[in-house]
Amino acid sequence: MEQSNTPQLIELGRTRETILRDIPDGPDSCLTCGICSGRCMATGIDGFDTRKIVRMAMLGMEEELVGSRWPWICTMCGRCQYVCPMDIDILGLIRTIRSLRNQDDVPGNLHKGIMAALKTGNNFSIPKDDFILIMEDVAEEFAEEEGFQDFKFPLDKKGANVLCTVHGKLPFANTDDMKFWWKIFYAAGEDWTVPPENWEGVNWAIYTGNDEAMKTMVGRIVENMEKLEAKNLLLPE
Repeated sequence: MEQSNTPQLIELGRTRETILRDIPDGPDSCLTCGICSGRCMATGIDGFDTRKIVRMAMLGMEEELVGSRWPWICTMCGRCQYVCPMDIDILGLIRTIRSLRNQDDVPGNLHKGIMAALKTGNNFSIPKDDFILIMEDVAEEFAEEEGFQDFKFPLDKKGANVLCTVHGKLPFANTDDMKFWWKIFYAAGEDWTVPPENWEGVNWAIYTGNDEAMKTMVGRIVENMEKLEAKNLLLPE
């Protein structure tokens, strides 16, 4: 199991209790049947094994788990939990383990994205003016397609039926992908809008176990809903 060279655990004194909260019946919960591992699409990657993670948590191997790469290989798809005969909250366990790692030591770009989102309102630090310019440019291209000549991008529209958040990757690198759902809305005659600020719909904090950041991001979406008096919310994922 791969270990980091930097300190990983936070609040070490309570990690045992914190991790086991997702396994309420204690060490006798897991039958070690391996059904979870059999359903997992990541099984075998760098030795990843869902059953071993559950057993290690029950045996008090917090330091090994929190310092390992294993919890970050998990895609949190939920297939393991769905088939668990003992209804162990495996996704909760994975997320709890992740939350106990120092956020600065979170692998990949997840933590950087979270910090960017908290500061700028989106995971890729796209400024408000740039976002508006990008969306307007894409809307102009869209209106040049046959059948959509009267399309207008409904930015910051009050009282719309649907408020749409946006996947940060779309205005960053995949602008054409937005046109697919715009076409659906146009064909359906849907009344929708996109907020000019805090439009990011992918909450990376969910995946790192950073509850405070997650609440902040969700709270911003709620504020947009209330401010624009939207009736329904559409998330990109």
